Amino acid sequence: MPLCVAQMAFMAYYKQEFDLTAGMGSRIIVQYMIYAAVTGGRMGAMSLKATKFGGSSLADAVHFAKVRDILFADKDRRFAVASAPGKRYKEDEKVTDLLYKCYRAVERNESADAIFEQISERYLAIAKDLGLDFDMRPVLAETYAEIRRQKSPDFTASRGEYLNAMLLAEYLGWDFIDAKDVIKFDRQGMFAAEWTNEILAEELKKHEYAVIPGFYGSLPNGEIHTFSRGGSDISGAIVARAAQADIYENWTDVSGFLMADPRVVENPRPIDTLTYRELRELSYMGATVLHEDAIFPVHKAGIPTVIKNTNAPQDPGTMIVTKPTEASYKSPITGIAGHKDFTLISIEKAMMNSELGFGRRVLQALEDFGVSFEHLPTGIDTMCVVISDRELSMTKTQIINRIQETCHPDSIEISGGLALIATVGYGMVKTRGTAAKLFAALSDANVNVRMIDQGSSELNIIVGVDVDDFETALRAIYNAFVQ
Repeated sequence: MPLCVAQMAFMAYYKQEFDLTAGMGSRIIVQYMIYAAVTGGRMGAMSLKATKFGGSSLADAVHFAKVRDILFADKDRRFAVASAPGKRYKEDEKVTDLLYKCYRAVERNESADAIFEQISERYLAIAKDLGLDFDMRPVLAETYAEIRRQKSPDFTASRGEYLNAMLLAEYLGWDFIDAKDVIKFDRQGMFAAEWTNEILAEELKKHEYAVIPGFYGSLPNGEIHTFSRGGSDISGAIVARAAQADIYENWTDVSGFLMADPRVVENPRPIDTLTYRELRELSYMGATVLHEDAIFPVHKAGIPTVIKNTNAPQDPGTMIVTKPTEASYKSPITGIAGHKDFTLISIEKAMMNSELGFGRRVLQALEDFGVSFEHLPTGIDTMCVVISDRELSMTKTQIINRIQETCHPDSIEISGGLALIATVGYGMVKTRGTAAKLFAALSDANVNVRMIDQGSSELNIIVGVDVDDFETALRAIYNAFVQ
């Protein structure tokens, strides 16, 4: 099979030899074709890549060395966003968790010396094992003094990324850019996307290679402010957008997304490529490798994202693209994900469809008690609301009473113990019999379907089943489409 120059360049990106009859080689050729389609074939001699490395990728000196090899293997990898050190082994503690412990002790006016000593030892051990001629002790001492002085949870938690990025920059010989100077929040603590993009874009132009700590930025008064946990993913996407990167690489400890939860389905297939919209659906329903919200900046900018494994950089990973391509429709489904513990409220009233404002009053009852709904399947005289048990636990009786008062339904039925499973994929819209195959699989597995919901885009089919049937149903759907 002859290869064009562009294909050869893309394969060099992965730094490995290929047997084109093998699965991995085929996967990467497919990814090249999709990448070329969504970027206009820009993969060539020169492209800019922004990278983000998670806590598991920077947990110790061994992983630092892996990260350096990855970055130095491709000169186009010019900007790296660093997380705080994660767990080195199962019983270990993440540095961010230790920092929160440190803050709580300081807040109570207790000594945090022993806790911060643990934190210091992590960084000192990394520097020593890497053989760096860089004394971190003064920086660590200054950091601890500021933690005690400021007594700020955001400042304290942010130091994990700050110190790790500083250490990584020293190890690589790259510039260090403090996130507080380039990532901005407004006075209410909301991320200021356009302000940040303007400042950060100008700053990145001054650096050929640089490391930026993830997770935090600053308020207009200069005070440190953090994103929610997992915020380094957001920071990485922000940097990729500001750099106008051709591709954003998110490096973690797994080789991308799988078609189903490996705790339920044995050895599920990897997902080569999916769209941001499919990612949104799968993440919402429980797929946790990366949440779509965390990469909204690159989605908005139309920059493809690749989820890669620091411990297995030769693996193709999963490419996330903005729009579906021809390859997106070749398989009927992209992935399956689900959640447990929902309640179904079924409201029935004759002539409901002709009663103006009925649906609004039902949803107003939820809003009045601060409860959001998950799904809203309806019929001519019925309206069903699916709500997470966590949301409903404290207000169920009040909500039902409010619906009775404002809507005067003929009946209300409440049934708990519901699990939701989403089967997601652009290919469903062009594949006849997808729904029939799905429901036949559930029937053959003796699983009763309690609810069905499908969006107008036909991107997914959501079914509600008994919690006890969740794993059986998920395996049945997977086997019907994949095995």
